[in-house]
Amino acid sequence: METRVNGQGTDLVLDALPDDVVASLEVRDAWRARVAAQREGLEFLIDDLARWRPGSTVKVAFLDGDKDLHRDIVDATAQITDVCNLELDFGFDPASGEFRRWTVLDTEHAADIRVSFDMGGFWSLIGNDSNDSTIGGPGSPIGGGPGQRSLNLGGFKTAKPNRWQGTVRHEFLHALAFKHAHQNMRGPCEDEFRWDDDPGYIPTKDNRGRFVPDAAGRRPGIYTYLAGEPNKWPRGKVDHNLRTKESPDVIAGPFDAKSVMLYQFEPFFYHSVPSACAPTGNGLDLSEGDKRGLRLLYPHATEELSAIAGRAESTLELMGAGQEADLEQSPYLTRVFDLLNGMVGVSD
Repeated sequence: METRVNGQGTDLVLDALPDDVVASLEVRDAWRARVAAQREGLEFLIDDLARWRPGSTVKVAFLDGDKDLHRDIVDATAQITDVCNLELDFGFDPASGEFRRWTVLDTEHAADIRVSFDMGGFWSLIGNDSNDSTIGGPGSPIGGGPGQRSLNLGGFKTAKPNRWQGTVRHEFLHALAFKHAHQNMRGPCEDEFRWDDDPGYIPTKDNRGRFVPDAAGRRPGIYTYLAGEPNKWPRGKVDHNLRTKESPDVIAGPFDAKSVMLYQFEPFFYHSVPSACAPTGNGLDLSEGDKRGLRLLYPHATEELSAIAGRAESTLELMGAGQEADLEQSPYLTRVFDLLNGMVGVSD
């Protein structure tokens, strides 16, 4: 998300991928859903399709920007890799002080995550979608192909925004398979968001094309507000980026109001102020919940992986024995959810 302050007010610009990229993701997700329907029980709790392999090295490269900016990005991501079993390899060359680069003409992947600074906004593909060439169509500047951007930090070359480290961590957590915390199905945001206009609202725009309260003080809802400038989102795009939906592809722990993955929206987005959906963290550093989520996805010890797999297998055995009604009280399932404690929504 990007907030632009100017002489005429504040623009709330939400991060979103282009429609053609979203369309290719929806096709892929529909296929995953069909596969998931053929699988049993709670296996998705440990089979995380979008995460990188724990203990692996994920290569990162830059399209543009200079080595000083690249060093800032590398330093900001250390807070992530310090707590999980995954290496982000930026291809640093001690002799030149330069980091790995990629180009839009590449025909082979120079890196798994390809960072750019030249497009508008802040956004990233989720997890290993970053090197999935089926994501993003031919000619699209964004996608999983070798010559396509997978993560963007718009404007950083000109001037990094306030609290820019939090923005970098937010987008790199997306690249490591985290989703937005406001879409956590175990959180309050679905009910807290003011989706619809106040009763009787008369659509009213300011001189910059943004929907604003009408003459009687009635406010636009989220659907109406985001249909105006600067986002111009149709209803379906609002649903895709903001609404919560149950999915077997998603691991969701308790809602974490301190997560760096939770956005600060304008007060009118919420039914109540202060809202239970509003962030309480500093928006800069990883929360303890973020760290627990990283340790779950990318555990350091082999025995941790074995323990999780063993408990999940035991749960599946219970299901196979026709004891579904006892699952909620199962010590195996209880322990699995204990391991998830503190996580925000994480895509698999």
